[in-house]
Amino acid sequence: MRLIRSVIVALALSAAPGAWAADEPALTTVKTLYGSFEAAVKDGGSTLQQRLDAVGPTLERSFDYPAMLRLAVGQSWAGFTPEQQGELTEAFRRNFVTTYANRLKQAAGGKFEVLGSERRASGSIVQTKVTTPDNDESQIDFVANPEGQVIDVLLNGNVSEVASQRTLFNQPLKAGGADGLLKFLRQRTETMLSAKPTP
Repeated sequence: MRLIRSVIVALALSAAPGAWAADEPALTTVKTLYGSFEAAVKDGGSTLQQRLDAVGPTLERSFDYPAMLRLAVGQSWAGFTPEQQGELTEAFRRNFVTTYANRLKQAAGGKFEVLGSERRASGSIVQTKVTTPDNDESQIDFVANPEGQVIDVLLNGNVSEVASQRTLFNQPLKAGGADGLLKFLRQRTETMLSAKPTP
C-alpha cells in the first residue's frame, strides 16, 4: 500500500503547468475507452458477454496490466518465476477486463465525460466524470504512463484501483503465494462469466 501511495504522490508532485493537452496520448486513450463504454451500454447494457465483446479490445490496449499487477502484488512479485509472472499477468488481464465489462451494467444510460488532462514528469492524469441515469456523479481520474497506457484509476481523487486490488490479493497471496493468487483470479473471473443475468 505504501508503494502505491508513493507512486501516486510522485505523479501529483511532478505536475507540469498547463492542464490541457489535446495531443496527450493518455487523453486519446481515455476518449477512445469512453467511446467504447458508451457504445456498449447505449441499449441498456446488454449481456456481460456482449459488453465484453464491445469493450474488451479497447480495454486490452488501454491498460498496462503488467505494471498494475506488479504494484498490486508488491515485493512478492520479484520472487515469482517468469512462468508464474506470465500466468498471473494473463489471469489479471482477463479478470480486469471482465470486471470492467461487468461494472458497465450499472452505467447503462449514463454519461461519460472527459474533462481534460494534466501532464506529469512520469506520465499524465486524465480527469473524467461519470454520471449515472439517476444523476449520481463520480470523479474518475486515469493515471497513465508516458505512452498513454493507464496504470491506475482513482475514484473521487483518492480511491486507487491498484490499492484496492492489493487489498483483495493479500489473503490469496498469504495463503498460497503465486499459485494461490492465480487460482483466486481465475475463479473470480469464471464466477462473473457464469453468473445468471439479473432480470
